[in-house]
Amino acid sequence: MTPRIAIDAMGGDDGVRVMIAGVALARHRHPGFTFLLVGDQVRIEAALEHHPGLRSASEIKHVDGVVKGDEKPTQAMRKAKSTSMGQAIDAVKTGAAGAAVSSGNTGALMAMSKIALRTIPGIDRPALAALLPTIEDNDLVMLDLGANTGADARNLVEFAVMGAAYSRILYGYDRPRVKLLNIGTEDLKGTEELRDAAAALGRAGHLPLEFLGFTEADKLSRAETDVVVSDGFSGNVALKAVEGAARFVTDLLRTAFSSSVRSKIGFLISRPATELLRHHLDPNNHNGAVFLGLNGIVVKSHGGADAKGVANAVAVAARLVEDSLIDRIGESLSDIAAVLPHNGRAA
Repeated sequence: MTPRIAIDAMGGDDGVRVMIAGVALARHRHPGFTFLLVGDQVRIEAALEHHPGLRSASEIKHVDGVVKGDEKPTQAMRKAKSTSMGQAIDAVKTGAAGAAVSSGNTGALMAMSKIALRTIPGIDRPALAALLPTIEDNDLVMLDLGANTGADARNLVEFAVMGAAYSRILYGYDRPRVKLLNIGTEDLKGTEELRDAAAALGRAGHLPLEFLGFTEADKLSRAETDVVVSDGFSGNVALKAVEGAARFVTDLLRTAFSSSVRSKIGFLISRPATELLRHHLDPNNHNGAVFLGLNGIVVKSHGGADAKGVANAVAVAARLVEDSLIDRIGESLSDIAAVLPHNGRAA
């Protein structure tokens, strides 16, 4: 199936120009992609003039309304049908597109998507999953990164199943390694919810994943696991810490290499290594967070992403359509019933 992606062209810090440039780059890299561009038609047409190759692969749906970056989700939902974000999600609901991509307000995108698409039968809450760089070639799948501030044992096990399905699509693993984010690796550490989830996952050897216990935040970059699961509050804090550390390293190197003539010469000598580091830490190369658990595919691009970042988010969306993410999650859900009672505690 040729992926058709609905694009909220009005989202993001730089708006239409960067979104269309990113879509054009995605189309260039993957000629089979087609698009539904949702937003102000005049502005979209103007942006398309710089990317003539994209025009024949795109349909424009004019929508006047835009969800503002600081708008509350409840306010955004009341006008969902008149906004580019709401109409991009609706295209997934009606089957007009296989997935939606937006760089807009994360809270509004989550709320609109959950109302319009609902969750996959058997999933209590959706989770926001993203890729984090590691010292190895493959990135780490981490969830939840902010869709839910809390999570009980049932939610955490469901997140593990969804994250493992995502990892299998990305990297072809038969049984992705899964760990729970905790304040220590010992069995008695952490909240009751974490310990209950660990007990349930430890008994669920029939699931298509390998549960390896707990991990700490300082191990996220070590490639010791393929999927890390947490509640949304802890996951978002950990993500921001990782992003801050990456910016600190790049800023520190920039300052160090410009401090003297000798440092500048050292930079020229070490430039291949520093360029590799810069590429590895560039968030645009890992852009594209996914709302896992919805009955439809919605990808959140970072608001500050450049064209390369937007193109990566579009490619993530198309990949998940092509590889039937929702079906893969559904296949695993029947296998967790035995370890997940409805009260949220491990059986």
